[in-house]
Amino acid sequence: MTEMAREAAAGFDSTGGVGGQPVLDKLVALLDLEKIEENIFRGVSPAHSPVRVFGGQVAGQALVAAGRTVPEERKVHSLHAYFIRGGDPSVPIVYEVDRIRDGRSFTTRRVVGIQHGKAIFSLSASFQKDEGGIEHSEGMPDVPDPESLPTLQERAEGYFIGHHDRPRPIDLRYVNDPPWVTRKSGELPARNQVWMRADGKLPDQQLLHVCVLTYASDMTLLDSVLARHGVYWDLDKVIGASLDHALWFHRPFRADEWFLYDSASPTASGARGLATGRFFAADGTHIATVVQEGLLRVV
Repeated sequence: MTEMAREAAAGFDSTGGVGGQPVLDKLVALLDLEKIEENIFRGVSPAHSPVRVFGGQVAGQALVAAGRTVPEERKVHSLHAYFIRGGDPSVPIVYEVDRIRDGRSFTTRRVVGIQHGKAIFSLSASFQKDEGGIEHSEGMPDVPDPESLPTLQERAEGYFIGHHDRPRPIDLRYVNDPPWVTRKSGELPARNQVWMRADGKLPDQQLLHVCVLTYASDMTLLDSVLARHGVYWDLDKVIGASLDHALWFHRPFRADEWFLYDSASPTASGARGLATGRFFAADGTHIATVVQEGLLRVV
C-alpha cells in the first residue's frame, strides 16, 4: 500500500461525482493493503467517507487480507461477515488474519478489522481448489441491455440525493425505476434490478475482481427493503447500516464487464430488513449470490 493508497484516499475527494478509469484506479489502490507483519495488514479509507466507512470497502479489504495468505490456485467461494462497529474513515483499519485451516481441498481464513483497539468487522472466508462436478443454475431475468439504460447521474438529475455526488468506481444502471422515483410515484416494487461493472479496466487478478464485486454488493441491496415501503435514504428520515453480509461465488467472472444485480427483500421486522440478491454475467451465467440483513430505522 502505502503511498499509492494514501494518495488514492485523498484523491477521491477531488473527483466529485464522476467515475471512469482514474476513480477505479483509486479503488484498486485502496484494496492494495500494506503488510505490516505476518498475517497483519493495514488499509486506509477515502477521505470523502461520511460518518462511517462504506461497508463494501471494509469487506473488500478484509477479503484481500485473507486472500494474501492463500495460494493463488485456491479461489474464494464464500464469505460471511459481521459489521460490528461503524468504521472511522480518519484512521487506518488493521486487519488480522487467522489461518484457521489448510486442507487438501479447502482453506479457511478468519479476519478481524480493528480500529482504536476494538473490532469493527469480522469475516470468515473459504477458498477451494478447482474441482469438477454436477452443475446447474436458474436463468437470468429478461432485462434490457445495460448500454440502452440511463446512467446513474441521469437518473438522479433533479433529485437531492447527496451520496450520488461521491466518486463512483462502479458504473451503475437501474433497470427498473430507482427507489427515489418509485417513492414519489407511490409504487412499491418487489424487486430491484441494476446493471453494474467496474468503471474502467481491472488487472487480470481473479481475487481483485472478486473483491470489487464484494465492494459493489453492498450498493443498492438494502434499497430493495426500503422500496417496499416507499422510503429512501436521503429523502426520508432513515437510519441504516449493514449488520451481516454473506456472499457465495459460483463461477469465474470479470468485474469490469457488465453484471446484473437482481435483489429482493423477503421480510423486514424488528428494525431490521433482509435482502437477497443474485449476480448474473451479461451472457446469463449465474456468478454469485448474496444475503444481507441491515438495521433500518424509519423515524
